[in-house]
Amino acid sequence: MTEKEKMLRQLMYDANYDQQLIAERQQAKELCYDYNHLRPSDEAGQRALMQRLLGSSKEAFCILAPFWCDYGYNIEIGENFFANHNTVILDAAKVTFGDNVFIAPNCGFYTAGHPIDTERRNQGLEYAYPITVGDNVWIGAGVQVMPGVTIGNNVVIGAGSIVVRDIPDNSVAVGNPCKVIKTIENNYKIEIDNYVMVNFKSFEKIINAMGGITVDVKKYEADYNYKKFKVKLPYGEDVTLNGKQALCF
Repeated sequence: MTEKEKMLRQLMYDANYDQQLIAERQQAKELCYDYNHLRPSDEAGQRALMQRLLGSSKEAFCILAPFWCDYGYNIEIGENFFANHNTVILDAAKVTFGDNVFIAPNCGFYTAGHPIDTERRNQGLEYAYPITVGDNVWIGAGVQVMPGVTIGNNVVIGAGSIVVRDIPDNSVAVGNPCKVIKTIENNYKIEIDNYVMVNFKSFEKIINAMGGITVDVKKYEADYNYKKFKVKLPYGEDVTLNGKQALCF
């Protein structure tokens, strides 16, 4: 069994002297270097390089430089993926992101780990366990995700957290180690036919920038009758606007 086969099977392996793994890491680092030195306005070049680097991607994604990874081919991102500056992914094992994942600056996803005992660690042995992030997840600045962690759907991870255990669906979690502090009640799906929208265009911009739960919008004013729209709310509270119920944003 090759060292790469051991790596992908979550067995202890040695990546230090295996020529295949060295070459694959070198190729990924070269692509990361090229990506990080593109002009911010070169969106086409960024997209082309990232599609060469990643294992799979969907139509809409944005990854702000600098970005670094080990292999690239073990990273899969869903639709509407956003990663801010200084994202690091050590992808010796699979790292899978669902749809609508937003990652703040200075976050790390580390599938790699080393033995606790010094004898094996000093031999250069390591292991890699996969990381999975579900749909509709917001990860705050400076979050570090450890090997083998699964983060569920509709989750918010507070800034600075160290995630060492799985986080269930519909949770707000924070801390070191990261723990659930709040359950997100997923019962905010409503119709807003009679809600007041004073300025649709401004509201539309706000909608597109938010993250959270889904609301089906059936009707605004005459110009937007029966237009279907997905609205993302952070908390789902109701407020009053001009004497009628409106969305909290």
